[in-house]
Amino acid sequence: MSSSSLTPAKLFRAFVDAVLGKEKEFTTGSIRKAIFFLAIPMILEMMMESIFAVVDIAYVSQVSVNAVATIGLTESVITLVYAIAIGLSMAATAVVARRIGEKDVKGAREAAAQAILLGIVVAVIVGIIGIFYAKEILGLMGGEPDLIAEGYGYTQWLIGGNITILLLFLINAIFRGAGDASIAMWTLVLSNGLNIILDPIFIFGLGPIPEYGVMGAGIATNIGRGTAVIFQLGILFFGWSRIKLGVRDIVVRLKTMLNLIEVSIGGIAQFFIGTSSWVFLMRIMSEFGSDVLAGYTIAIRVMMFTFMPAWGMSNAAATLVGQNLGAKKPDRAERSAWITGKYNAWFMAILSLIYLFFAENIIRLFNEETTVVENGTLCLQIIAAGYIFYAYGMVISQAFNGAGDTRTPTKINFISFWIFQLPFAYLAAITFELGPLGVFLAILFAEILLSVIAMVWFKKGRWKKVQV
Repeated sequence: MSSSSLTPAKLFRAFVDAVLGKEKEFTTGSIRKAIFFLAIPMILEMMMESIFAVVDIAYVSQVSVNAVATIGLTESVITLVYAIAIGLSMAATAVVARRIGEKDVKGAREAAAQAILLGIVVAVIVGIIGIFYAKEILGLMGGEPDLIAEGYGYTQWLIGGNITILLLFLINAIFRGAGDASIAMWTLVLSNGLNIILDPIFIFGLGPIPEYGVMGAGIATNIGRGTAVIFQLGILFFGWSRIKLGVRDIVVRLKTMLNLIEVSIGGIAQFFIGTSSWVFLMRIMSEFGSDVLAGYTIAIRVMMFTFMPAWGMSNAAATLVGQNLGAKKPDRAERSAWITGKYNAWFMAILSLIYLFFAENIIRLFNEETTVVENGTLCLQIIAAGYIFYAYGMVISQAFNGAGDTRTPTKINFISFWIFQLPFAYLAAITFELGPLGVFLAILFAEILLSVIAMVWFKKGRWKKVQV
């Protein structure tokens, strides 16, 4: 894939090969080629997720403002509990990638099995809480009585059935660590394709299926993602992944499980800090009413179009770093991260211009209420101003995680979000009465700070010596 000989026909063939997962070796040869073959399916995977997120909010927006706000409040909470699952997924990717780089397929298989077992335990605990305490959860988040009455069914379905969502991204993390990015992509195509079809059926009703309103979105999510999990398990036990599990693998292996837990602790803390910060920001936003909260929720969903593809490239960097460290090639691992960051920055720069100039038009596609549009537009424009910084910050953070150094991003998140973002947001929005603008500025400045610190610490190279 040298640029001098790259023709449209060759590029298309390479694209097809990437989507079909034909390239399996990422520790030798061209780094740009390795990034391309990993990033393309990962970007498409994340784009499927972002498309569903926006389609979902578009359908729910037709129900009521309270329905949109319910989704915002519920997802802020479920993201908090998913900190454990996300940390475990990062550990799974790091350990599986390292074992694959070392050519230790048996070790990768053991790590995958233990990660799934741990994920099931977490999902059951979270599910019980979601089923029995949905109303209380929405109340704690500042939901008004009429919002709770209308939306608690969605919260019950989403949190109570969280095992489908949790296993979906956990097993995909295993696939990505093994370099099987195309399988993770096709799983999301199945999951979100079903969600998009089922959403209007369960939200608005069709034939014998009654109109469930916002709760229908939760039902559709569980059916779509549950089907995809069955597909994933079929591939793991009978399919074409580099990792094939057997019944003999579904036993507790204490040493492997403890290693995963140790690596995941930093990831859990890292995402707990980030997501709890988001929860508190959502709580501050709820002080300004459901219309403002709905505008913020729509803007954040729209931004998934940006962040999900960018996370796709970041995930590619994590796999490359992990596998190359396993192959004893730390310099190649470092170059992979910086080159991926550069590509991500170009991508994010283009998207930031789109949001800066067309934010209002984009928000109006989802809601015409004046307050909703004003706040959604302001949110998009301010946060998009820092996209180039975010591009590097996302890639470098994932590079740390891919190396198994989950503690360094935890420290960076603690400084950026808890020490800086939350006090700034409260003071600006409440004390100095800037309202929602204060929250948006806090997000912008905190993400820039995070990116700068991450790049400086990454250059020090201590992550190259981490053992997993």
